Amino acid sequence: MKKRLLSAALALALAAACLTGCGAASEEKTVAKALGLEKLPAVTHISSYDSHGGFLGDGVSCIALTFEDDQLEQQLAADPDWHSLPADETVQALVWGVEDGTVSTGPCLTDGDGQPLVPPVEKGCYRLIDRHSDQQGDILSRGSFNFTVGVYDAEARVLYCCELDT
Repeated sequence: MKKRLLSAALALALAAACLTGCGAASEEKTVAKALGLEKLPAVTHISSYDSHGGFLGDGVSCIALTFEDDQLEQQLAADPDWHSLPADETVQALVWGVEDGTVSTGPCLTDGDGQPLVPPVEKGCYRLIDRHSDQQGDILSRGSFNFTVGVYDAEARVLYCCELDT
């Protein structure tokens, strides 16, 4: 009986260790795929937020990956889909929000307390991928959102990959 219990406990511990290790690799692959990146340099830290799971999978998610060197910055600088900061008005509104006198728009990428998931970034680059089925017109004037935004903070060496589905 003790042998079976010990074997079961060992198997459970091994399975948990495998799943934990796979989770980090899975998030790195998720970010690479979502942002159209072939390969990511070595990641030193991962954090994530995800509220998906509501009606039809609606929600917001954000994965932040920290890198030890500037290899990713060089890769993004060579990619024409990535643009230097400061962000255009659309990305500014979606990620950090904008105020124009009496009208404010966004931010759309916020946590459960309404706080932006991406801190202000001054030096780096960004990419907006519109995943909406109807891509006619300005993204900010639509009744629903389906987009992915990547923001790379060159000073902190952090890549933020955020998605919003409504």
